[in-house]
This record gives sequence, structure tokens and C-alpha cells, in this order.
Amino acid sequence: MRRISRKFRDISLSFTRNPVTNDILSLNDADAIKKSVVNLVRTRIGEKFFNSLIGTNIESSVFELQSIPLARSLQIDIEILLKNFEPRIKISSVEVSYPDYTNELNIAISYDVIGLSIPPQTVDFILQPTRV
Repeated sequence: MRRISRKFRDISLSFTRNPVTNDILSLNDADAIKKSVVNLVRTRIGEKFFNSLIGTNIESSVFELQSIPLARSLQIDIEILLKNFEPRIKISSVEVSYPDYTNELNIAISYDVIGLSIPPQTVDFILQPTRV
């Protein structure tokens, strides 16, 4: 059974104004869902008030020793998080990797948007430790 979906719309967190309507810019459909996926994954556990289940440990794992078990653990955490808190998508794959000789953490998430006839979407981002 194929589910038909409605349009998805979120506000842009840049809070820039639309020059014509003077409203805050909005994100539509695939862009709104992509931003939601990134926000969920980048949220730290315990950062959301009243719901300590939302979030992952990827921000702190950048400073951990690079290992295959840690990458697998992060991959499972991301899959569970998105399955529980982003019902608009069906996850195809989640890949977490540490490139050789770098202190980076690469994350690639592929998913299908439920109810929209658009091609599969991919979100890639790289986390790097920085000093302030």
C-alpha cells in the first residue's frame, strides 16, 4: 500500500526574510525533511528539554579513538533515532566512517521520502574537532 503525503513545510532557521512577502523564508518538502534529519542527528542527547531520548553522541565521538565498533554503534544510534523521530522517511542506509589519517567523522544517510514521488535523498556531513 502506497501512502499519499501532503506537502511538508518548515521555517528556515536562518530567519532571513522573503523580499516580496516580508515573511520568514520557508523550506519545502525534501529540503524541510533534510534539515530535520540533520538537526536530529546533530542534537546532543539531553539537549532537548522534556525528551532526553532525542539526540546522538556524534558530537562527542569526534574526540574518541577511531574504531569500527564505535562507528557501528553510532550507525545503529542514528538508525534508531530517525526511525523513532522522523516518520516521513524510510532509511535506505546509514554509513559512519573515519577517514584514514584525519580527525574527521563522515556520516552519509540515504533515505526515501514516504508519500512523495521524488528520487532517494542523501545527506552527507563531516564533523571535525575544532578548538575555540
